[in-house]
Amino acid sequence: MNAVCLQVFVSESSRHHGKLTYEWLLDAAQALGIDGGSVFRAIAGFGRHGRHDAGFFELAGELPVVVEFFVDAALADRLLQAITEADLKLVYARLPAEIGVTA
Repeated sequence: MNAVCLQVFVSESSRHHGKLTYEWLLDAAQALGIDGGSVFRAIAGFGRHGRHDAGFFELAGELPVVVEFFVDAALADRLLQAITEADLKLVYARLPAEIGVTA
């Protein structure tokens, strides 16, 4: 399978049309027929908006979240297109992936 791991990075409290952005991404992926996706919350991170650590109460909601999908390349393209059409400016990583099941 020509699979990719598509990771989309958002802030845990960011919203799009009133919905948490990571929830919007899961809904959009499901609507496109993607079989599954996962959301992972970081305990710390840094990037274009500075550094954030889970230990600081005042930064609650600002930690990085990764929304991850293992899909064929065509579905990854369709999800990225949906993100663009929704006028979301999100950082993503698209990596080659091998998917299998152990015997």
